[in-house]
Amino acid sequence: MIAINKRAACAVSTGLLGLFLVNFAWAGIPITHWTQASGVRVYLVESPAIPMVDVQIEFDAGSRRDPVELAGLASLMAGATANGVRAHGAEPALDENGLSEAWADLGASFGGSAGNDRMSFSLRSLTYPDLLAKAAALAARQLGEPAFPEAPWLRDRPKLIASLKEADTRPATLAAKAYSRAVYGLHPYGQEMTEATLNRISVRDMQALHSRAIQPCDARVSIVGALDRAQADALVTQLFARLPVSSCPALPPVAEVQPLQAPQEQHIAFASAQAHVLVGQPGFKRQDPDFFALTVGNHILGGGGFTSRLTEEVREKRGLTYGVYSHFAPGMHAGAFTIGLQTRPDQAQQALQLVREVVGKFVANGPTAAELQAAKDNLIGGFPLLIDSNRKLLGNVANIAWNGLPLDYLDTWTQQVQKLKQADIRAAFARKLQPEKMVTVVLGAQP
Repeated sequence: MIAINKRAACAVSTGLLGLFLVNFAWAGIPITHWTQASGVRVYLVESPAIPMVDVQIEFDAGSRRDPVELAGLASLMAGATANGVRAHGAEPALDENGLSEAWADLGASFGGSAGNDRMSFSLRSLTYPDLLAKAAALAARQLGEPAFPEAPWLRDRPKLIASLKEADTRPATLAAKAYSRAVYGLHPYGQEMTEATLNRISVRDMQALHSRAIQPCDARVSIVGALDRAQADALVTQLFARLPVSSCPALPPVAEVQPLQAPQEQHIAFASAQAHVLVGQPGFKRQDPDFFALTVGNHILGGGGFTSRLTEEVREKRGLTYGVYSHFAPGMHAGAFTIGLQTRPDQAQQALQLVREVVGKFVANGPTAAELQAAKDNLIGGFPLLIDSNRKLLGNVANIAWNGLPLDYLDTWTQQVQKLKQADIRAAFARKLQPEKMVTVVLGAQP
């Protein structure tokens, strides 16, 4: 144990000194991909600069598959795997404290979370053989044999309910919820975890979801670290050793987000110093062929900070806000396109009208040549910052794995951006955005 604790201490110093050093030639980032006999799909980038590995395990079990009456179940189940593991053979059960201490002794970490589309589990460990083997064994127990004890859930549920109630006193939360409901309608992307759904969720629901969703045949595993293919394959095998091997039945389809048929405008009374303004509509799916044109176009419109057109028109020229942004959130389904800002209540309508004018002109005419070149320079120049640590690189590899992107996606990213023309962006925005049919939510100002 003393040796392991010394190694764990080294993990901290190693992370501080070398975490952000990714040892790749700019000629390419080689991703090795294979599928194990169990069905696990593995994506590996070898990064030998430091003796550390980051692993991301993902399943098609995000919140879009939560029953409406149990909204929040996926997120709660993933987090509850940290509440303890069952006894197995000669291995004693571990409660949440014992499990936390075991990870601390190893200087490693493992945890779960869920977003709209996917449920994810992340492992970080040093790659010294004795230490990695122990970390993988513990992660395998947490992934495959979580105890889901009832006591922590009964303890934590009132805290979550109180947190939800507190959040609902904030104007930003109220505006965002109203906006999400209006954009997504009945689609699961618009579902909300509420006090009612929390009170319905039981540990039996978590156990049932775990049994149904956490299966090797549905798993995508992304790895970045100081492991070769044979070592990575052995690690993945160990991580899934506590789960039964079976064939996955086809999951039921999830309906697509429906396009808006008419404009919607909501004014929500709220006593606040700032009015919150949100404007948008369903956007596009991640696998849409217009992805690069929309990404670069949005950088010009409102995603590029102080260089964006919205910032120039709404903040710099007229001083109506400290900040305004636009954002696409593509997923397995059409995630929202959103424009957001805060302003003085008496200026909300002026700011809103200006936003509509800017968006309408951009969709109709596209960017200028100067705007497009500046966006290309900014995005291409900033690309190395997207992959300048193992953890950032892991996120990009997981994105490739989840969305079925080409293995050379990162190698060709700058080329895809560079080849875009003004007409490409104008056409893509004309296909995706309908300024005359957008949702508008204004909280804290009179209509």
